[in-house]
Amino acid sequence: MLEELRIDGLGVIDSSTLELGAGFTAITGETGAGKTMLVTALGLLLGGRGDPGVVRTGARAARVEGVVATAGLPEFAGAVDEAGGAVEDDQVLLARTVASEGRSRAYVGGASVPIATLSVLAAPLVAVHGQSDQHRLLQPQAQREALDRFGGPDLERLLAEYREVYLALGATERELVEVSSHARERAREADLLRFGLGEIEALAPEPGEEDALAAEESRLGYSDTLRAAAEQAREALSADDDRPDALGAVSAARRLLDGVREHDPTAADLADRLAEVSYLLSDLAADVASYAAGIETDPARLAAVSERRAALTALTRKYGETLADVIDWSAQSARRLVDLDGTDERIDELADRRTELRIRLADVAGALSTARRDAAARLAEAVTAELAGLAMPHARLVITVTRRGETATSATSVDLSDSGDTDDRTSTLVGAPLEVDGEPVRYGAHGIDEIEILLAANAGAEPRPLAKSASGGELSRVMLAIEVVLAATSPVPTFVFDEVDAGVGGSAAVEIGRRLARLARNAQVLVVTHLPQVAAFADTHVAVRKSSDGSVTSSGLEILDESGRERELSRMLAGLTDSDTALAHARELLDVARGETR
Repeated sequence: MLEELRIDGLGVIDSSTLELGAGFTAITGETGAGKTMLVTALGLLLGGRGDPGVVRTGARAARVEGVVATAGLPEFAGAVDEAGGAVEDDQVLLARTVASEGRSRAYVGGASVPIATLSVLAAPLVAVHGQSDQHRLLQPQAQREALDRFGGPDLERLLAEYREVYLALGATERELVEVSSHARERAREADLLRFGLGEIEALAPEPGEEDALAAEESRLGYSDTLRAAAEQAREALSADDDRPDALGAVSAARRLLDGVREHDPTAADLADRLAEVSYLLSDLAADVASYAAGIETDPARLAAVSERRAALTALTRKYGETLADVIDWSAQSARRLVDLDGTDERIDELADRRTELRIRLADVAGALSTARRDAAARLAEAVTAELAGLAMPHARLVITVTRRGETATSATSVDLSDSGDTDDRTSTLVGAPLEVDGEPVRYGAHGIDEIEILLAANAGAEPRPLAKSASGGELSRVMLAIEVVLAATSPVPTFVFDEVDAGVGGSAAVEIGRRLARLARNAQVLVVTHLPQVAAFADTHVAVRKSSDGSVTSSGLEILDESGRERELSRMLAGLTDSDTALAHARELLDVARGETR
């Protein structure tokens, strides 16, 4: 329940706080005083669009705060905690700011959250209904949604299952079209892959082969040069004749130091180190000699290596920068080829799955349609009963649930339903018709039904679509009756009605006030009204007062006491606050209302 609403810098409201309680609260005021700003404030608090045009002239930003009691709302309290907000003393503070330059912020329990999060959290708390909702009720989408809401968990489960199968069927059909329509391109792609894989398979490249072949080619190409260099190096290390060499020079140096080792330990140490060098030079000379002997001139092998390198280079020009990339391409292409070669099998699989999904969709669609017809009959009966209590004793609501593709004579007259979103009637229906109960039926995103609310406002009248049969006042009462019925199946803590009594007067207005008072026994009800007959039934009466200093207009909120209510009702009745006749009439209205609500 909403316990408090604080508004700053919103429209004509400079700063005002409204403490709210349970029951029925009526909000009245002169035209232009700013009554609708309260509904605008609630819309912002519920995550609605923040238009900078609502910011009060001269203010930097508009701010709306609402204190929500969490008692009895454990899921809401848990969601606030998940969003990072705090619940204190079983209360949560919701806040919304809209800057004059257009920037908007939202807060839940003191934590800054995205506006979308605020919208999701607040949606189950308050149901707002205005004159625009009456016109929305004329749309097939709103009518279908109302019926589906009334249908309860069973219908909700069927609708969820239908949408799941519908989406799966759509995805399957799209893939089937893609696979079938691109068969020629897939065949061309498969041929190119086979050619490339054949080239690679013929050469069978190995990882690292490039570097090994490059080294071998260089060695074979310079074999004579390498041999000559190695032989000369061996001669320099250890000559075959008496020519000076490194080994001889080291040996001579060692002998000189050996001759004096007994005179100085350092000389002895140096002599030993020269002996080690001599051994190393001897081994090195043998290794160089072996290396020189192993170098062969092999023109045939050189040609084979060069040819292999050229072939591998051709592969890297086509399939990857390196042989590793070529090998990766080969592995990926092999897998892709398996997929391409399985096109016919895939088409068969998709066709079989499509058939299975269509059969399942038809079964679910039939069950959903039947559930809607049952729910429509019950809803129509309940709304008709409500209309009788709203000064429409002879009205009858009828809801037709007609399967697309059926003839008009096969439509079942049942109460309320809508034919879905705008796409239910205007969008292209998917696929070939389904066979439901032996009849071909077209289907869409929300089922196979077209749903329409019809109203027979008077005895003996034929039911006609709301847009053609209901006056503004009748439409207001139909919407109120539907909301009252739906409130029993999907209750929310707070209902807000913004001049839903437009076009109503006289005894019908009294009946609307009486019904709102009954609704307020189980929920918090806030009503912006211009009808004294409605306001008289309120438990709390709030007046929006407008004042002006000649340059700036401001509005504030005032909770009226008994005498204040009488004067406000007098103003609403006769435009006068001090007329004895109007005041007497106001007292009479209050007495009647109190007698009804006790």
